[in-house]
Amino acid sequence: MAASLLEPPFSATHSLFSNSHLSFKPQSSKPTNNHFIPLLRSPPSATPICLCADRETVDPLPTPPSSLPETAETSQDYNAALERNGDQRKIVRIAWEKLVRWSRSWRSKSKTDVLERTNKVVVLGGGSFGTAMAAHVADRKEQLEVNMLVRDPEVCQSINENHFNCKYFPAHKLPENIVATTDAKAALQGADFCFHAVPVQFSASFLEGIADFVDPGLPFISLSKGLELNTLRMMSQIIPRALGNPRQPYVVLSGPSFALELMNKLPTAMVVASRDKKMANAVQELLASRSMRINTSSDVTGVEIAGALKNVLAIAAGIVEGLNLGNNSMAALVAQGCSEIRWLATKMGAKSTTLTGLSGTGDIMLTCFVNLSRNRTVGVRLGSGETLDDILSSMNQVAEGVSTAGAVIALAQKYKVKMPVLTAVARIVDNELTPTKAVFELMNLPQVEEV
Repeated sequence: MAASLLEPPFSATHSLFSNSHLSFKPQSSKPTNNHFIPLLRSPPSATPICLCADRETVDPLPTPPSSLPETAETSQDYNAALERNGDQRKIVRIAWEKLVRWSRSWRSKSKTDVLERTNKVVVLGGGSFGTAMAAHVADRKEQLEVNMLVRDPEVCQSINENHFNCKYFPAHKLPENIVATTDAKAALQGADFCFHAVPVQFSASFLEGIADFVDPGLPFISLSKGLELNTLRMMSQIIPRALGNPRQPYVVLSGPSFALELMNKLPTAMVVASRDKKMANAVQELLASRSMRINTSSDVTGVEIAGALKNVLAIAAGIVEGLNLGNNSMAALVAQGCSEIRWLATKMGAKSTTLTGLSGTGDIMLTCFVNLSRNRTVGVRLGSGETLDDILSSMNQVAEGVSTAGAVIALAQKYKVKMPVLTAVARIVDNELTPTKAVFELMNLPQVEEV
């Protein structure tokens, strides 16, 4: 039967018409009880097809009663429907062709020499996302030198000698134009762009230690998501302050993106935000490829605060999963969490459109619903009854939502915003509330008008 699927569906030699299937015999005068199915596609003069078992015969078909709709009208209606369907398909085809032509025209006009002029890129941090971004940039141009500044000598040796990050991606070979080093001065010297992939809570002290080697005009592209616990600062505030240069060029890169899928070159879309439009465009041109779409934005606050808060919401989503509360409660919780993020972000000056884009809704969906999320995994294990200490000690990567939760609530109090779901997560992380008790309290909040 499998071979028959490759044959024309209505050819005379198709296996469906072989002797092993139903046969079609000429009609005879022998009486038999049969049913017929008129085909609407046939014109009025066509003879309806009779279906019968093998070796059976049928009488000529009776004339349909006059009470039935005329075949000509039925045929006309059907032909009109076909014409309408054809018109709709033509409209869709033309719309798609216009989109493709516009895309090609735009690409031909927007080509610049950013990638051609870029000779060296440095990535600060040897974690999973820093490694994935280093690999992506290195693949953009064979002659591009990509330096990874790492602190683990074993990882450094593994990358340089075997072209693998033995700790995070032992099965993914890295491009040969990636060089790892533990020497900050050597890594930063002559760099055209710098990707910052150090966890937020360690960023200030790390940057202060390398500030002397950073060129004042070197653009920093932040990959780190979160808030500094004690100061409530975002990365756009941490980096210039730690480097002692308020004019340090800054771009934030965010959006729904797992490092593993970047390494596998699966289609990904992200957003770069900067108050300097030319800088955002330059980073867009540096990163955009066949497997990565890059949008630009000027809303640095919106992109950063959404990236920080979604990690806390992902812990809540994981708790719902760990408690087996079902899909209804998962949807309700994430919807409420999105509202809380919007309330705080807009109070801080973010644009509401940013929060429904890639760095907002896009990243929230990925982090809350997919098992690859570290923060969601923490929540699942909390909901299953494990202690936070045991969870964190067993992980080899940082779950930023754990440390960000307390900072988020402090921000909410500063801007006078009520955030029930994210506050509950902070209380659970502080071991002052159990997941089950948190669900009970949230469900017993006053019934309110949706805002």
